[in-house]
Amino acid sequence: MDLWTQLLASSDLHLEGDAVCRAKPAVDIVRARDGDIMVPMVHLGLIDAVGDDAAAFLHSLFSNDVKKLARDAAQWTSFNSPKGRMLASMLLWHGEAGYRLALSADLHPALLKKLSMYVLRSKVKLADGRGGRALLGLSSATLSERLGGAKLPVPAAPMRTVSREGITVIRLDARRALIDAPAERMADIWTALGTLGVAPATTLAWQWLDVQAGIPMVTEQTQDDFVAQMLNYELIGGVNFQKGCYPGQEIVARTQYLGKLKKRMYRLTAPASAAPHTGDELYAPAFDSQSVGKLVTVVPSPNGGFEALAVLQMQAAEAGEIHLGATDGPKLRLATLPYTLEPVQRGA
Repeated sequence: MDLWTQLLASSDLHLEGDAVCRAKPAVDIVRARDGDIMVPMVHLGLIDAVGDDAAAFLHSLFSNDVKKLARDAAQWTSFNSPKGRMLASMLLWHGEAGYRLALSADLHPALLKKLSMYVLRSKVKLADGRGGRALLGLSSATLSERLGGAKLPVPAAPMRTVSREGITVIRLDARRALIDAPAERMADIWTALGTLGVAPATTLAWQWLDVQAGIPMVTEQTQDDFVAQMLNYELIGGVNFQKGCYPGQEIVARTQYLGKLKKRMYRLTAPASAAPHTGDELYAPAFDSQSVGKLVTVVPSPNGGFEALAVLQMQAAEAGEIHLGATDGPKLRLATLPYTLEPVQRGA
């Protein structure tokens, strides 16, 4: 954290636990929408997995196909309970000596400990991946130009990676990338991007971009609540249905192939008076006092009010009347996602 404290000292940003903050975060969300931002990814914890059995070990535990992950590729994946509920959502890519995992920082210590319990005689070593390295998020409508201008590797397509001289860049989508670099080199990267007009921004700004992209993150408030498809995880490439067994695999497969899915993740907007929070319950008149869903990610909107990702009963979403906290609570509005939900709703 000392690295980020020093780099943020020249701005009015500061660290608060596992987040970069400022007094008026809406400023950064407008920048995220309209300009170029860089965000210290302190809200993510990192795990390194190295050793001869690292690929097989992770493959046996996660929802995606680790064995087939190309050297220059990244993937979304998850670790699930035996009942198929997501205990962590993760981004996985190749590090210099093995694999690197990024997940919500509030789950990091417990998950590192839990995964270590599975090692047994496997030739794999798990460790906190933040030692000596740092992760910076970059968002720009001209992403390739900004990376190139800072003399950083430039992945050609989303979910591809490029490594050079100890620095790995993971491209997430058309405008966002993660820069995984040795801590001692991050100050130079920070300065180079700043010279190009990239502004330091808050964690909330990055989370707003996640909401626009329909990318969920499982945190303490939502851990063990949702099967992968409820979070649209297979739609963003986080589930492989052809791989072998892993914890919860039977439930995830049954949900997919027997058409028993009744909930999906949607994007919502809320008025400023609603003051929603992650984990808040949602309601609909047709369901009386029964909760129809839960907020997964909540961020301020550059247009005022709030935006959120929420898991909802599909029937309630189709009716279109969703309320926060109670059936007579503040009304929320459905907004669009960058991908369609129709193909997976076929048998629900």
